[in-house]
Amino acid sequence: MSLSTHVLDLARGVPARGVPLRVEALLDGAWMLLGEHLTDDDGRVRGLVTERATTYRLVFALTAYLGDAAFFPEATLTFRVTNPSEHHHVPLLLSPFGFSTYRGS
Repeated sequence: MSLSTHVLDLARGVPARGVPLRVEALLDGAWMLLGEHLTDDDGRVRGLVTERATTYRLVFALTAYLGDAAFFPEATLTFRVTNPSEHHHVPLLLSPFGFSTYRGS
């Protein structure tokens, strides 16, 4: 299974560079840390997962990026993978007072 993410700062209109995030998988009823990353200059992290779980989560440290302006200190995106042969792209659109996501391509 391959996974990537892209973080866009909607308030500034730029990719969100340097956002810390954790990738976790639900295995045997417990969350297991698969890795910790920072978004690159384009706000992206590629090649995140090779584990064969069905439920994953990305935890973005928003305060580390937005500082005291962050209403939400973190964004946790939990999702299920039903076809591990497909690439999964999970973008995050953020501003100081909100965020949204979707399944990308």
